[in-house]
Amino acid sequence: MRVISVNIGQAVDADWAGKLKRTAIDKRPVTHRVAVLANGLAGDERADKPSHGSPGQAVYAYAREDYDWWERELGRELRDGRFGENLTISGLDVNGALIGERWRIGSTLLEVAAPRVPCVVFRNWLDEPRWVKRFTEAARPGAYLRVLELGELGVGDEVEVVHRPAASVTVAESFLAYHGDEELLRRILKVPGYDERWDRVAERVLGVPS
Repeated sequence: MRVISVNIGQAVDADWAGKLKRTAIDKRPVTHRVAVLANGLAGDERADKPSHGSPGQAVYAYAREDYDWWERELGRELRDGRFGENLTISGLDVNGALIGERWRIGSTLLEVAAPRVPCVVFRNWLDEPRWVKRFTEAARPGAYLRVLELGELGVGDEVEVVHRPAASVTVAESFLAYHGDEELLRRILKVPGYDERWDRVAERVLGVPS
């Protein structure tokens, strides 16, 4: 289990980028080691702070194995960073990771916080028919991570799983919770230190404050 690509990007103006008309989804690989700050990787930017700026969305990870699956589905090559992830990882089932699971990468400690939910910017960026629906149905969302310990990381670093909570759900299951599975959502709300975004999901899905 290791990092095979570290990807960063800066926000740029783009007419296709939703209401904001600005996006940093175009992440490109870098070869140097990168500092990991409380709000993400040094040199990286998130354009849509209301939607993508919470501490639980500081770093986005996607598995190379899921890219390989998508390449077969779409019939096109997908480079590392194409989905806007900061870390492309090989040998780890990112979607099988648990909410609250902690990874030691380099000298930083990251915690799995939530699945990626596709949006109009992602749809327009990939330029694939019915992309949001297809991405949702595939249930291979990748994981948003919270930074627990600052440090640095780089290509080739091992991903060491140092903690798995006793009662939680996987990233793939949390994707179902986001889309309305009440039982799975209630399990997430029992995970100590769960990301505050889940409170808003609970209001939408359960109809009451968590």
